[in-house]
Amino acid sequence: MASEGEHNVEQVSQAQLLAEAAEAAPGRQASLWGDAWRRLVKNRLAVIGMIVASGLILMAIFAPLIAPYKEDEVISVDLALATPSWYFPMGIDQNGRDVFSRLVYGARVSLLVGVLAQVIVLAIAVPIGSLSGFFGGRADNYMMRGVDVVYAIPQLLLVLLIVNLRGPGMANIFIAIGITGWVTMARLIRGQMLSIREQEYVKASRVAGAGPGYIILRHMLPNSMTPIIVALTFGIPVAIFIEAALSFVGVGIRPPQASWGQMVGVGQAYILSVQHLMLFPSIMIALTMLAFTFLGDGLRDALDVRLNE
Repeated sequence: MASEGEHNVEQVSQAQLLAEAAEAAPGRQASLWGDAWRRLVKNRLAVIGMIVASGLILMAIFAPLIAPYKEDEVISVDLALATPSWYFPMGIDQNGRDVFSRLVYGARVSLLVGVLAQVIVLAIAVPIGSLSGFFGGRADNYMMRGVDVVYAIPQLLLVLLIVNLRGPGMANIFIAIGITGWVTMARLIRGQMLSIREQEYVKASRVAGAGPGYIILRHMLPNSMTPIIVALTFGIPVAIFIEAALSFVGVGIRPPQASWGQMVGVGQAYILSVQHLMLFPSIMIALTMLAFTFLGDGLRDALDVRLNE
């Protein structure tokens, strides 16, 4: 009787320990993100990148309030190609429009293309990478060979082909970037899934009778968020650069809508006489790409626990 009582007491104590561990799990999870945030704010370049990126986002949102003129508003044809002055700090373009106002509105195009393209990338890469890594075997082989075929073709070339087929315009640009830029993300997710599917909690879910969809969405994807977030942050400046390149060669955003790449392309014709047309949009492109790159580096260092042990 004594041994049976001791056995019951032991079971109760184990149950209490499990309950306490379950209650403490959310706190530990929250502390992981809190620790990551503290590591992030200690990285000066990451903080600078985050501040600049936040400023660009606010500028894009409140463009009508910040810009003194509309993006297609002609101030005066007589002022065409006027150099920067007190009244027009970034000068006037070849059509008599305020360069500063067009730069502010151009932020909307760049950030929308960068963000929406990554949404499409996620929508394609997550199912393919998750299913390939979860099931493995022949399904993984077939999917990855298809990914290799797409990966072998330069992304910019594919984007040019799609935009030429569908026509220029912002919607077609971010669709083209999204459906051609998912292969790297799919490979990343597939690698994460191959590693996570061997973990004990995934095996326990299988034994408990959970289906593939539940296991992937409930257990595997949440534990793969760190590299996905970092990859998305790095993917935004890539999409912005591709949009700028397309607008630069004349197959991207069409006038009178403002785009930094389009402004650089127009400014190259006046590079020897009026440098401000090309200078300011080039600075904005470089600043945006640097900001998101610094932020991506900081997120990678902050979220990767192995680098901080």
